[in-house]
Amino acid sequence: MKLLIEFKQFLLRGNFVDMAVALVMALAIFAVVQALIGDLITPIIAAIAGEPDFSALTFEINKSIFRYGHFINAVITFILMAAAVFFFIVVPMNALIARSRKEPPADPTTRKCPECLSEIPVDARRCAFCTSQVAGA
Repeated sequence: MKLLIEFKQFLLRGNFVDMAVALVMALAIFAVVQALIGDLITPIIAAIAGEPDFSALTFEINKSIFRYGHFINAVITFILMAAAVFFFIVVPMNALIARSRKEPPADPTTRKCPECLSEIPVDARRCAFCTSQVAGA
């Protein structure tokens, strides 16, 4: 019985649920990116290069078949997948995060010492760090 309680606690732990949600979202995004590559980008490559599928490209040495076309397909898919994820997910998220960041307002109760550039109170007449005299505010 204790084992079932521990298992339930494991399943309901926050990081496990977050990880499950992230996995589901990653699979959904993967499906969208695969559709983007397969339905839009690969036909553009086919229109330019003349052939969208390179898997039939092979050569033979000593009765061993080297399928370099399949490797070319995998490299193209990887590059297109990475580019699609970067431009459609990473760049918009970075812009959203940068837009949400705000600079903290300047503290009007302090100023910089002209000698050592440390923060001192506005009304100070002498710097506590370098002991130089500063003009009052």
